[in-house]
Amino acid sequence: MGVFILSGACAIKAGKNVSTSIPDRNGWVTWISGAEAFINTTTRYNWSDNYSSLNADVKHVLTDVGESIVAMQAINYDMSGYTSRAEAQTMLDFLRDRINEGIKYLQDKLYSDYIKGA
Repeated sequence: MGVFILSGACAIKAGKNVSTSIPDRNGWVTWISGAEAFINTTTRYNWSDNYSSLNADVKHVLTDVGESIVAMQAINYDMSGYTSRAEAQTMLDFLRDRINEGIKYLQDKLYSDYIKGA
């Protein structure tokens, strides 16, 4: 899988109505790899290569952001299992907010000093 994202946690974040038709394990692996690359590129720091040296708080922020990105992709892949389009959209909105907040923390200089132990 990925360095800091697990597919099982992504499925949980996508909700109990997430599609079971996601194309096999490779679909999750592709989404996970892309999410980790997106986070590394967006924050201009390679969290994957430096993961083992991070404190537990930062690891939780990274996994939360990454799993939220992948969960959004799973929801968008097939919304037919949700009770309504509004239910799926509410979940997408919640996950987007988690992603935006987490990315903000990972990019912020003050948090950066805390994160990297400076």
